[in-house]
Amino acid sequence: MQKESTAILMRIFVGESDKYKGKNLYQYLVEWLRKNHFAGVTVLRGISGFGKASKLHTTNLLELSSDLPIVIEIVDTEVKINELKKMFDETDCIGSALITEETVKIYQYGKQ
Repeated sequence: MQKESTAILMRIFVGESDKYKGKNLYQYLVEWLRKNHFAGVTVLRGISGFGKASKLHTTNLLELSSDLPIVIEIVDTEVKINELKKMFDETDCIGSALITEETVKIYQYGKQ
């Protein structure tokens, strides 16, 4: 049986070396999201990329970077995503990260 709903997908683009409270930023966020009962999060490690400074970060063996691109994807309700944005404002943990947000359609299969 299929269940259909809508949610918000937030993507946060950071560097692997970005830190907050002595932890990798992505690790801190995953722990915070879990503790605050968010529906789901996935952390993706890029093999190559650059940001606003146009400095290339890559896994190329000749130019091995210790600051590879990280994308944190969070899917939840608009209420929960707004709660997360409020935390960003209150803690300034996110620094200069790029954040995107979009409405997505969720399809859940299986027993409900």
